[in-house]
Amino acid sequence: MFESMEVMPAGEIARRHQACRAILAKSLPEAGGLVVFSRLAIYYLTGTFANGVFWLPREGRSVLMIRKGIERSRLESPVESIVTFRSYSDIPGLCAEAGSPLSPVLAAEMNGLSWSLSGLLTSRLKDMRFLPGDMVLSRVQAAKSEWELNKMRLCGARHAKAMAELLPGRLRPGMTEREVSHMVWEAFFELGHQGIMRMSAHGEEIFLGHVSAGDSGNYPSVFNGPLGLRGEHPAVPFMGYAGKVWRRFEPLSVDCGFALEGYNTDKTQVYWSGPGGSTPEAVASAHSFCMDVQAYVAEHLKPGMIPSEIYAHCLEWAGKEGFADGFMGLGGNKVPFLGHGIGLVIDAWPVLAKGFDEPFEAGMVMAVEPKMGIPGVGMVGVENTFEVTVSGGVCLTGDRFGIITVE
Repeated sequence: MFESMEVMPAGEIARRHQACRAILAKSLPEAGGLVVFSRLAIYYLTGTFANGVFWLPREGRSVLMIRKGIERSRLESPVESIVTFRSYSDIPGLCAEAGSPLSPVLAAEMNGLSWSLSGLLTSRLKDMRFLPGDMVLSRVQAAKSEWELNKMRLCGARHAKAMAELLPGRLRPGMTEREVSHMVWEAFFELGHQGIMRMSAHGEEIFLGHVSAGDSGNYPSVFNGPLGLRGEHPAVPFMGYAGKVWRRFEPLSVDCGFALEGYNTDKTQVYWSGPGGSTPEAVASAHSFCMDVQAYVAEHLKPGMIPSEIYAHCLEWAGKEGFADGFMGLGGNKVPFLGHGIGLVIDAWPVLAKGFDEPFEAGMVMAVEPKMGIPGVGMVGVENTFEVTVSGGVCLTGDRFGIITVE
């Protein structure tokens, strides 16, 4: 009686499984397969956001074991073997019945289980040895297929329209950060934003993003990003503060992600409350440097380029230009990266940072976010989402990078 809103193509599922198996064989040759627990990773490998466990053997048929909602999973997923289970102790028998018995050594998505649940799992599967398999998933998810890229391109186009076309006519000096946040939500939802965005880092959360007027851009932040913000409340340090007004001749930094059909793009747009030409030289020059950095990074987002080398160059460049103190955050807000992978989660692998020495591959998607904190003023800079191609980074989130003035 029911039909799925979308069924992930069987070829897309097969490509992902093949890529997982190839990386698994190279990085964890002892493991006979990968066992996955988080709903998002299960979605990535099956096409359904299921509550359960997924077993991907190095060879043979995969098995999706569901606690609840098996009818929906069978509507949405092309995976052939979908069964119910009640306890972790059921897993070996169910996999064996499906013709894909568990191997003695398993790669496991360890971030997908809490400490208590992992203890329960290992107590039920005492004969199995588990190896960390999270980087297998991270590497596979980094290089997007054309199916995924089409979703992200649509997401980015709507993101750009909201930030550069809709919002300038709806914002005005005198609004509170919270009122600005509501305008952002209104524009985003008009264009199909799905509402929820996801983070991969354990315990990290996000809600809309950061809306920071004036000195809020340098307010102490616990979020792993350079832009400070007051947020809604100490218990909810996201979105914008109802007690902070965007005043005339202040920057307003809107760092908010857009999400569509599971996939995210990231973009920061800076607005200035005043007529064109009224931005002070310190603000204009800092923002211009950030645009230059973004252009340099985009030029080098090619297969074979090394993220850590790009990051080191830009860090040295900022020092030579006299921007070392404010580049990528002031004081405790400073972060040791310049950008990050993005897709089903905002904070994906790889990262433009020291230690990330594996070369870029075609189809990777990076959020590049050079920003500058200015004492007593706030934060300026840019962030946009780029597809890695042989010709360099192709921006998915529009071509408006300058400060937009709002009178």
